[in-house]
Amino acid sequence: ALPDHLAIGPRTDRYPYGRFPLPPDEPWLEPLTALATIAGATRRIRLATGVLIATLRPALLLAKTAATLDVLSAGRLDLGVGLGWQREEFEAGGVPFEGRGARLDDTLRACRALWRDAPARFESPTIRFEELRCLPRPVQAGGIPIWFGVAASGANPARIAELGHGWMPMSAEPAQVAAGVARIGQAFRNVGRDPAALAVRVSVPGARSASGGVDLDRTLAELPKLAQAGASHAGFPLARFVRGPEEVQGFLERLGKLAQTGR
Repeated sequence: ALPDHLAIGPRTDRYPYGRFPLPPDEPWLEPLTALATIAGATRRIRLATGVLIATLRPALLLAKTAATLDVLSAGRLDLGVGLGWQREEFEAGGVPFEGRGARLDDTLRACRALWRDAPARFESPTIRFEELRCLPRPVQAGGIPIWFGVAASGANPARIAELGHGWMPMSAEPAQVAAGVARIGQAFRNVGRDPAALAVRVSVPGARSASGGVDLDRTLAELPKLAQAGASHAGFPLARFVRGPEEVQGFLERLGKLAQTGR
């Protein structure tokens, strides 16, 4: 799942989830563009953002870009979205930082209307259009699955219950995952959805060996605890598990062999 920042400002100390993990001069590929390249070189893997700051794109542009990628990949896109935290990035993009939660809801509702209807009509406090055809539609029935990379607090459980296919917790601590799943599950019941339909993708923390490398056996041994907490998918961010590009292929091969043996 590819992350997203259009630009990085100087105040990374405002990052709300601990120490910002990357230096300010880290190059950030635009995720939907990068996933289009990956789509052309693959046939089966799912393509995901994790997370796209959706409100930094106009709804019409986001709907068109995501639908195009879904069509070109034969229906393999998962759209992971988040609220964003960097005020400078919003201001430079001409998007208000305040009210970004409601703006995110409007953006995603508008995308769903454009993916579903032709012509499409939508009206909200921040987005309005009528009689628009935004084709082609996504390949996936019901539109592109939307995953939320947000805390399971405030308005977020209701947001996920209305618009989401899945949740990406900000913490991999099993107790916190279980508590979030419970809150979102109640929000699902409030709108008549089965809580069992919620998909949960946890970013797996890597256990290190004495030499500083990845102890994959110890890492995988923790997965049953996350599954018991409600996780349905496990994510392995490469930056956490390899020390350079030369280790990527070996790590993926090890992971693949373990998956084939069921360990």
